[in-house]
Amino acid sequence: MKLGELGEFIREQRRGASLSLRKLSEIAGISNPYLSQIERGLRKPSAEILQAIAKALRISAETLYVRAGILDEDREHDLVGEILRDPTISERQKQVLIDIYRSFKEETEAPHKKAATVKTVAGEKKS
Repeated sequence: MKLGELGEFIREQRRGASLSLRKLSEIAGISNPYLSQIERGLRKPSAEILQAIAKALRISAETLYVRAGILDEDREHDLVGEILRDPTISERQKQVLIDIYRSFKEETEAPHKKAATVKTVAGEKKS
């Protein structure tokens, strides 16, 4: 990922949240000049800095990690990456969609695990 693209994304999120550069840097606990350099693509932020920015913007840190190339967007499934890249929905909407997707995946896997547990319990009762 190009640093300029990450910086532009952070800038868009900051503006969407109606925060000034100074206010976001204050909330995130990083210096104003450093945040400015990140937004202009001049500095590569660490995972910790991205987490602080994400928290201040009230978006998932995972969103910024993927955009920064720290996490592989194909880690779970390409659907998560597609959701994260969609410019037509908010970061909150993206996170909700991802959470719902993951809960459905867990629910689908759960009956197999539950069935194994029931068999084990039933087998123990018969003994």
